[in-house]
Amino acid sequence: MAWLQASALGHAMRESGVWTYGVVNLVHILGVSTLFGSVLVLDLRLLGLWHNVALAAISRPTVPAAKTGFVIAASSGICLLATKATEYVGNPFLYIKFPAIGLGLLNVAALHSFSAWKEHRVRELSVPEQARLAMFGGISLVCWLTALSAGRMIGYW
Repeated sequence: MAWLQASALGHAMRESGVWTYGVVNLVHILGVSTLFGSVLVLDLRLLGLWHNVALAAISRPTVPAAKTGFVIAASSGICLLATKATEYVGNPFLYIKFPAIGLGLLNVAALHSFSAWKEHRVRELSVPEQARLAMFGGISLVCWLTALSAGRMIGYW
């Protein structure tokens, strides 16, 4: 954390004025909302909502939007963290947020390696396959809701 705070990025974030931090914070919120909004829609479909809408019709727009939102949120989050990284060392919510993000990403990797996910755009899935996908959706919601909640609480510690 000391290295990040002392980096050129940390210096730039601190020395660019209050507007820079505010704009980066806004970009972070937009990235997080794009990520979570996309994940929420996809996960709810995986859990069985809107079962009359093809999974492929929902995954086509939500997966790229979630990826974009994650890249924006992660990039801007690093900038925000670099501003005062050492002040966050004792913040317990940081130690909840980052593992939740890591588990969320592991869940995404596991989902994308599952054969039913790879084939959901070309064939109807069986009931057991849909149940497995629902498990991935439930885990995803828990991970990303935890990361979102913990991230929001960081500022209040």
